[in-house]
Order: sequence, then structure tokens, then C-alpha cells
Amino acid sequence: MNIAIDGPAGAGKSTVARKVAEQLGYVYIDTGSMYRAVTLSAQRAEVKVDQTAKLAELVKALEIELEPGEHGQSVFVNGENVTALIRSREVTLQVSHIAANETVREVLGDLQRKLAERKGVVMDGRDIGSHVLPNAELKIFLTASVKERALRRYREIVDTQTITLAQLEAEIAERDRLDEQRDISPLICAEDAIVLDSTAMTIDEVIHAIVKLSRTKLAEAK
Repeated sequence: MNIAIDGPAGAGKSTVARKVAEQLGYVYIDTGSMYRAVTLSAQRAEVKVDQTAKLAELVKALEIELEPGEHGQSVFVNGENVTALIRSREVTLQVSHIAANETVREVLGDLQRKLAERKGVVMDGRDIGSHVLPNAELKIFLTASVKERALRRYREIVDTQTITLAQLEAEIAERDRLDEQRDISPLICAEDAIVLDSTAMTIDEVIHAIVKLSRTKLAEAK
């Protein structure tokens, strides 16, 4: 079956989805990295968010590939490994704006659906259960408080980037606003999704809960 994990920025979706896929023997697809790859490419080409025609032309010309590895998923754009580059703060601040572009979402959404055709996929993002894979057998909406999400991100980058916790909290809240209010495929909780608030949960507890739900769903389907 296919598992869709949606939720706001910093909720831990990527880590959780990757570990759930490992435990179930499924393929993990990080859709957020695809939008980051387009954002990086746009920045390099000096294509602005409001240059919709140029942005549409750019995304159609990109070949984005995701390759699983021992230390997580690697992201390639036209053959170049951009895994580390797409995690920069510059990309993070722009990705919600790029992701609001209709053509970008259409192109990447089609690619994501093709990747899930064979089933056995764990896919995370903002609109997987509501738009990309509306027929996914299990949908999870993973969330946490803005304060907790900012703290988690701060711990990840404190040694490599100069930013205060208050700045991070403000940036995450702004990304939430942009994701929730965009016209095309906004961040929403699908009606048939199970909500998991991870504010007071460890990563392992979240993974265990989703794997348990997955196995229950599989057992019911037999």
C-alpha cells in the first residue's frame, strides 16, 4: 500500500517517513527535496518567483532523481548531486514561494504519482494525502507546536548557521502561513488522515505509532 505523511515545516516528516519505509521495506520519497531542488535551480538561474513563465520553463527542463542510500536519500538535478546544497537557509526561505507556482506543482505532482504507481511507497510533503495521492491507503498528518519545531531545527543547524531561536520560530510560522494560504494545493489535513501531534513524542515513538497503524491497515485488507 501507499502511505502519505503530510504536515507543516519542521514536524519531522522526512526523518519519520524514511524510518517507517525502512521498517516496512517500502520506498521512501521525499517530495520536499524536489521543491528544494527546483528552488536551488531557480536561484542559480536568477529566476524570480514572480517570473512565472521562466519558472515554468525551468522546471520542465529539470531532471530530478531521488536515490536511496545508506545515509538517507540523495537528490540529483540533471546528474548533479545537490543533496547538501538544497538544505541551505537561502533555499529554505524561498521554497514555499517557489512551491506555490502552479506549473511547478503540476510537474512535480505528476512525477510523484508516477513514482507511487507500483505501491509500497512512503511519501511525505504538504499535499500528499489531499492532492498527490488522494487514494493512499494510510494518511498521516504529522504536526507539532511552532516552538517545538523551531527548537528541533535550531539543534540541527546551531553549529553550522548563525541564527537565533526566535528568528527560526518566526520563519517557521511564516512558512506555515504561506503553505496554508497558497491557492494551489495548500497545506491541509485530509479528511481521512490520522493526526499525530509529535510535540511531546520522541522520533521513535512517532515511527512506532505509524508502523503499527500501517500493519493494522495491511492486516485489515487481507
